[in-house]
Amino acid sequence: MAFNGTWKIDRNENYEKFMEAMGVNVMKRKLGAHDNLKITIQQDGNKFTVKESSNFRTIDIEFTLGVNFEYSLADGTELTGSWNMEGDKLVGTFARKDNGKALKAHREIIGDELVQTYVYEGVEAKRIFKRG
Repeated sequence: MAFNGTWKIDRNENYEKFMEAMGVNVMKRKLGAHDNLKITIQQDGNKFTVKESSNFRTIDIEFTLGVNFEYSLADGTELTGSWNMEGDKLVGTFARKDNGKALKAHREIIGDELVQTYVYEGVEAKRIFKRG
């Protein structure tokens, strides 16, 4: 339940390079790096409700640990996959629908921050959030 709460983006590490690897065009990369993303997470046992709100869209996502679901990124990239708990980390394994390539993600609480790490085609990026 440590993930519960509202988290506001504080800073990014290597996020533009990650978006470039994902095939996001330069204009969307510039906008994406300054999207003012806010995430609200509510955990109830194995079920999670996540609301993502940014300059571009607001989306509600519901998932159950270990159960595949479909999701589309802000740039329109469609994914299918699932989240699981590994210790204190939420670990996501997703595949792009357009090319089948893997996108790995994990969320963990480090100190008073929520750290989201993404890995695609060997490029790792982090988005760090503070409670909002």
